[in-house]
Amino acid sequence: MFTHLKNIETAFQYIKRFSYLLIIACLLISCFALYKSYAFASAANSHVYILANGKALEAFAADRKDNIPVEARDHIRMFHHDFFTLDPDEKVIEANIGKALYLADESARNQYNGLKEKSYYNNLISGNISQSIQVDSVQLDMNQYPYYFKCWAIQKLIRSTSAVNKLLITQGYLRNVSRSDNNPHGFLIERWETLANRDTILNK
Repeated sequence: MFTHLKNIETAFQYIKRFSYLLIIACLLISCFALYKSYAFASAANSHVYILANGKALEAFAADRKDNIPVEARDHIRMFHHDFFTLDPDEKVIEANIGKALYLADESARNQYNGLKEKSYYNNLISGNISQSIQVDSVQLDMNQYPYYFKCWAIQKLIRSTSAVNKLLITQGYLRNVSRSDNNPHGFLIERWETLANRDTILNK
């Protein structure tokens, strides 16, 4: 009889240990499943697909601090493109300058007003002159805030008989502002000024 009871107690101990092991194994599997689910969700959220020209292109989400130099340079290029890309049409000039002024402070508006007072834009219209710009490089100092930049570009004025190339060098500072439809990068150019604007005439 005692042997029978001892066998029952031993069996009960085995079942008890097995139950504990089973519970621990279930907990470990559950924790692992939760961890993998979280990792999978995080990886899925980091992938963004953009539809362009009928093709799905993959983009990757990242913290803004990782993209600040890239976004800052593109902001500077956008500003110079909008400010200096002009055609002999008053509405085109106003539209492009209007877009550029959203990206900079009053220093850009002061330059615009100065050119306007000198009849620069009227001369473009009356002379049927188109103006474009190609930004060669942008030097950016991320070790100070607001961020200092220096921009080198080639400005081209196209007339009916000739084309004038200008080496344009500007500088200014960038500070962070809220993003908007008019300012998608969330920067504002401050203390913008022209350092050089030298002409080279090329025949068409």
